[in-house]
Amino acid sequence: MRQFAVFISGLLFGAGVTVSGMVNPAKVQNFMDLFGAWDPTLIFVMGSGLVVTFLGYRLILVRERPWFAGSFRLPASITIDGRLMGGAALFGLGWGLTGLCPGPAIASLAFGGWQSFLFVIAMAAGMAAVRFITRQPVTPGQMADVEG
Repeated sequence: MRQFAVFISGLLFGAGVTVSGMVNPAKVQNFMDLFGAWDPTLIFVMGSGLVVTFLGYRLILVRERPWFAGSFRLPASITIDGRLMGGAALFGLGWGLTGLCPGPAIASLAFGGWQSFLFVIAMAAGMAAVRFITRQPVTPGQMADVEG
């Protein structure tokens, strides 16, 4: 049942970014082109995501535990440090230059464009490089268990 829920969640996310046009890099790049072919629709996509996330957390975290786990697992650190800021800057730079971010890039693989495949390969290589360079693999142990 858990795998089915994961599949449906991924399918819903992929459909959402496809319907909203976020798998089209030009859509994102036009949003960032304030003095050219500016396209403000990304504001509505991001705003909708924030509203759904805000309400979802309020509804879900009142539960004793998640449906498919013994406890909620949330980030243990709330510190804003150089590593977080650097990662956010690299993410924003990559998103602005390519018009793709990880979720929509993976969803766009279904369309078979070589640019999406190149992006996903480069993204995976970058993730592996960071883990190798920092020698700090991301593990479930870096998450905090939150009861109820």
